[in-house]
Amino acid sequence: MLTINHLNQYYGGSHILRDVSLEVRPGSCTVLLGRNGVGKTTLLKTIMGLVAARSGSLRFGGQDIGKLAPYQRVRCGIGYVPQGREIFNRLTVEENLMMGLAPVAGAGAGRIPERIFDLFPVLGKMLRRRGGDLSGGQQQQLAIGRALAADPKLLILDEPTEGIQPSIIKEIGAVIRMLVTERKMAVLLVEQYYEFAESLADYYAVMSRGQITHRGSGARMKEENVVGLLAI
Repeated sequence: MLTINHLNQYYGGSHILRDVSLEVRPGSCTVLLGRNGVGKTTLLKTIMGLVAARSGSLRFGGQDIGKLAPYQRVRCGIGYVPQGREIFNRLTVEENLMMGLAPVAGAGAGRIPERIFDLFPVLGKMLRRRGGDLSGGQQQQLAIGRALAADPKLLILDEPTEGIQPSIIKEIGAVIRMLVTERKMAVLLVEQYYEFAESLADYYAVMSRGQITHRGSGARMKEENVVGLLAI
């Protein structure tokens, strides 16, 4: 679904992403782990076109997307939930979800899909409430719902459990697993909460100093002491 080859990116004179290569497959969740400041969020922003790559290639569904604008990448089928959610606080829940339909053409452009409310029933009950009035967990559900509104093939999530109460973390985990197993969606998850990441990972990759240093099967994370790698 997504193939990253030898990606390099700089901020000024600092080499942030160093020859990064990674694959995200349909019907699987790939978890990207690493301490703060190693380049995980920068990699996601580069995938989305929010930050320009210096070199390397990005292919999505076989198409080279390296020169596409962010909105064009969304139209190709990539959904993105940024760290911190970045919902529109003054817009209602309904208006936030409608923003997620911006890439959609035709009859579906003006109607929020019922599947969003099947995944997150609380959103259907709060359509007229402003996004800024929701709890942190509800805002995260809204941000994920907004990204799913355009029915992406790949969902990218940047630390979705940050600042979220445990009950909603469990709900979000169940939604991610359902999207992967039932809808065969590809998911790329950046996460600091190790137990949450391990419970969802079909594949994992560990970043350190802008490089992928370890990778493997999610089923072998405990055996390969991945949690120990994050403490180094």
